[in-house]
Amino acid sequence: MSAQHGSFSLDLDFTVPRSEVFRGFADASLRRRWFRLPGGSATARHELDFRVGAGETARNVFVSGDTEEHLAYRSRFLDIVPDTRIVYVYEAEVDGSRRWISLVTVELADEPAGSRLTWTEQYTWLVPTGDGTQDAAHLRGGTRLLLNGLSTVVNPDRHHGLRVRS
Repeated sequence: MSAQHGSFSLDLDFTVPRSEVFRGFADASLRRRWFRLPGGSATARHELDFRVGAGETARNVFVSGDTEEHLAYRSRFLDIVPDTRIVYVYEAEVDGSRRWISLVTVELADEPAGSRLTWTEQYTWLVPTGDGTQDAAHLRGGTRLLLNGLSTVVNPDRHHGLRVRS
């Protein structure tokens, strides 16, 4: 099967300055509170080196019934402009098979009530699930959950509107 390509964008509004949202990505203790792979906390591993050329790794074991999946995530930061932009590439593995690779651009902008995060992800599915029709929806949904977690960590007093652009 050939690789499948696509992209999507998500916008998330915050009532805190963009420097606080940026800190949610850059500060390892904050990042661990919202960025995690599915699975139990006892099996979770996470390392972050937030600088250009460095990256992040995460591993976990997800169990559903009698099925166990070993998940792995590796990223490399390509561009970091404090309080403004983060560009990175990551790969996702399930049971040792690289499933997809993505290029992500996170942009932060001032808004009258605080700040706005725009997440743009360009992905290539290498090993789709079945015919691949649900993979993009799964990726968008998982990203929404992650960003809701970021929102809870850096701006816990406010519910935020998350908009999706394809």
